[in-house]
Amino acid sequence: MTEKISYASAGVDIAAGEHAVRLMRDKLARTRRPEVVDDESGFAGLFALDVTRYRRPLLATSTDGVGTKVVLAQRLDRHDTIGVDLVAMVVDDLVVSGAEPLFMTDYIACGKVVPERIATIVGGIADGCAQAGCTLIGGETAEHPGVLGPEEYDLAGAGTGVVEADTVLGPKRVRPGDAVIAMASSGLHSNGFSLARLVVDKAGLDLAADPGGLGRTLGEELLTPTRVYARDCLALGAELDVHAFAHITGGGLAANLARSLPAGVDARLDRATWRPAPIFGLLAERGGVPRGEMESAFNMGVGMAALLPAGQADAALELLADRGVPAWILGETTEGTGEAHLTGDHARP
Repeated sequence: MTEKISYASAGVDIAAGEHAVRLMRDKLARTRRPEVVDDESGFAGLFALDVTRYRRPLLATSTDGVGTKVVLAQRLDRHDTIGVDLVAMVVDDLVVSGAEPLFMTDYIACGKVVPERIATIVGGIADGCAQAGCTLIGGETAEHPGVLGPEEYDLAGAGTGVVEADTVLGPKRVRPGDAVIAMASSGLHSNGFSLARLVVDKAGLDLAADPGGLGRTLGEELLTPTRVYARDCLALGAELDVHAFAHITGGGLAANLARSLPAGVDARLDRATWRPAPIFGLLAERGGVPRGEMESAFNMGVGMAALLPAGQADAALELLADRGVPAWILGETTEGTGEAHLTGDHARP
């Protein structure tokens, strides 16, 4: 007699998925905005945009993941912060246009649904949404046995925001003579981890130990969640004449800042205005990574940049300081060809 098979014998546990949903309900509830409309079927998230608040609203959307940082989370069996990374990568792209993040959805693919682990991941996503002021309106968890190992997972997310059509920020507003304000990163954020992991493995670094100068274990340092700048950027834009933002992600500071420059304007950025956190020096030294490669793979301590009139630079620094965001004048814009240039050497201890 042929053996009967089932979805469970193929590696998919529907009951575990349902248990994971029950565990995460309270975490989702604390991100709820008043515009959320309940969909009894649960197949979609509904959001009532009050168009009377806007003159000509534009919806903005962004999608992203957290890259191979998830590999470290799995190696260290710590899953409570990776969701914050996901939110930051999405909402901080949205806010570059001046858009207020409204809601997010997430997608988690895993080899085996472990309800407590899934709920922990989603708890981190909810934490990030709370920091950004947006609602985690829905999501999906998929079990992929035979494709991913039982301990493996990946996650992605998409976000939607709204901005007035006549207030969209970007290159068209930038002028020569603008100040470039840097906002400090919390660490590597969620970029360059393929290189970081290579350095860790090649140099034989112990994730459970402090290699010196970090003040905590290397694993804790590398899993530091990405800073969520969305509310800080919106506050800056509400008080001052911000021309553009640049979210410093893959490609590094110069390449990402250049995306926010018009064709006739350059940005001159002075390395001497800041000292990158010790983790960057550690990776460069122990991995033998040259400066150019470090600056194209990592944010080097700058997670977001704002461009605004030079006369408002001090007010911008004061506002960000009040909000607990370390910031400084990174450089200025000049006439040019739409490029960002790093000059000088970093400040020394």
